[in-house]
Amino acid sequence: MVMESPPLTEPTLPEASESTPRIIRAAQHTVEVVSDSGEGAQKCGQIFGSVCAKMGNGVWTVEIIPAEIQPPARIPAGASGNRIRIGTEPVTNWGDRTNLVVAFNEQVLLARHQLDALEDDAVILLENMWKTHDDEAIRAEWQASMEELSAHPYRIVEVPMEEQCLTVVEDPQRGKNMFALGLLSALHGLDLDLVRDQIAHAFRRKSEQVYLRNVELLELGVAWARENLDFRIEVPRKPTDQAMLVMNGNQAVALGAIAAGMELAAMYPITPATSVSHHLGEVFLRFGGVVHQAEDEIAAAGVAIGASYAGKVAFTITSGPGLALKTEFLGLAVMTETPLVVIDVQRGGPSTGLPTKVEQSDLLASIFGQPGDTPHVVLAPATIEECFHAMVTARRVAEALRTLVIVLTDANLATGVQPFPRPALDPAWQAPPPDLSPAPEGTRPYEWDPRTGLSRRFIPGQPEGMFTMTGLAHDEESHVAYASDINQRAASMRSRKIAVFQSTLRPPRVYGDESGDLLIVGWGSTKGAIEEAVDRARSEGRSVSSLHLTFLSPLEPGIREIFNRFRKVMTVEINYSDDADDPYITDENRRRGQLAWLLRAHTLVDVDCWTRVLGEPLRPGVIHDVIRANSPEGGSA
Repeated sequence: MVMESPPLTEPTLPEASESTPRIIRAAQHTVEVVSDSGEGAQKCGQIFGSVCAKMGNGVWTVEIIPAEIQPPARIPAGASGNRIRIGTEPVTNWGDRTNLVVAFNEQVLLARHQLDALEDDAVILLENMWKTHDDEAIRAEWQASMEELSAHPYRIVEVPMEEQCLTVVEDPQRGKNMFALGLLSALHGLDLDLVRDQIAHAFRRKSEQVYLRNVELLELGVAWARENLDFRIEVPRKPTDQAMLVMNGNQAVALGAIAAGMELAAMYPITPATSVSHHLGEVFLRFGGVVHQAEDEIAAAGVAIGASYAGKVAFTITSGPGLALKTEFLGLAVMTETPLVVIDVQRGGPSTGLPTKVEQSDLLASIFGQPGDTPHVVLAPATIEECFHAMVTARRVAEALRTLVIVLTDANLATGVQPFPRPALDPAWQAPPPDLSPAPEGTRPYEWDPRTGLSRRFIPGQPEGMFTMTGLAHDEESHVAYASDINQRAASMRSRKIAVFQSTLRPPRVYGDESGDLLIVGWGSTKGAIEEAVDRARSEGRSVSSLHLTFLSPLEPGIREIFNRFRKVMTVEINYSDDADDPYITDENRRRGQLAWLLRAHTLVDVDCWTRVLGEPLRPGVIHDVIRANSPEGGSA
């Protein structure tokens, strides 16, 4: 677990001389590269993070994405880039504040400053072309920004990025990101051969000339840093002989789908889920898979259900607005008991909301968002590694139960990069071929086992397996039936198999002591930040533990018993809740966090909550403050 960041600088180090750079040693260090949209800061950050991971650092990256596709240049709201936290130990979240920033203009830098994203002693490498720009208004903006920034003890180093890049390319906007990568490579002592290899991979669809020009810009940045910057950053590495993967959550979902034996991905493009299909589009055919882009979200769900009905292993990919559009078809999958996996990469809402920002606001919609009673399974991976394995689990559960399984990831997992051990592939993960042997004579398509609610799956074309499928209420023969007793029995059977599945789950593991003053409960991508905050609080002597839930419908067993061992239980989530002291808010009308609402209903425990919808991942330092406000110092643990 990554603990609280040590100071960026260490006073015991010797002062830098003109010939010897000062070495800044730290157990962890956070870097941001920010620019206008389209200048390649995200690619710079992705390559930097990937190389750090391959060299033995723990890494977690978060993309900084503006809400508009192409916002105007030089406005704070248009800041685009990447935040990379590296450490000696594994890194599980994006941390609190940034130690080093490479900014392509002062306006995007100002945006990060105004969001309180920078450490007080942050070092800023800032493009200085705007200082002497021909446009008087731009010079005035520069001056005003410098006055605001100078009120803080940042160290700002002006860097002539445009001037340098013009020696290699005619359009510096298409070169600054590689020059910035060179700066970071020199400062962090990266293996330049690894960096070149990563550039080759990033531009693998471009010409050799494009690759060589980007390498030249990289080396130009390295040379400038070595000659002009008087410090270097050393975050000790722990290389491993274990085979590792370095990827983001959407890539992990794509590879997990292949490992699970999925055969068809049906989707309609939607941020931030689309890149799952991009990654599949590159490799899926090699494994017998097909990516189908439908005309809309509704059709994508229909195609996946149709393929699954025909015996294929199918899933559909979407985000919140698409999940809403798929609602009727998800009910159809439950009613017809057709296996279906849905990936919902959550973003900010409601409606089209915050397309590029993170939230965890689809929990209740994913469980209860279909008309009528539609029992199904909802699970939420907490790490990028879990994004891979969740696909195997989802496929197996969907087919074993003949039901709908929704996998809730989010924008933080989707675009974040993290290393994890290469999975040892298991043939048991793959879906077996459909059973096309003749169905036993007299077997009915919904011949529910009265104890488990399970029934045999028939495949079209299977001898003795012909039947008419309907989304209307039906009996075991799949005949439309509206009789009261038949509808009651069918609803019971669809629900019972979810209860059977819940009986196979293990109780969740408590992080920390098994009892105490405060239990923090989370789900999804908040796990790393919550556990880091708990570690900090426990080091102060506070009696606090945490619990992270993977299965949200059905909930894992034993939760009420765990809650009863703590004086106070509260959730930490990235969705909206009223603060208890807000105007007009009472205990009766207070809207609580979505997981808190669910847990209160299931356990009858007075679960409190703390939530925020700031459009960014939660910071461990902020969660630490919440723990301090809700637990006594020197507790009972």
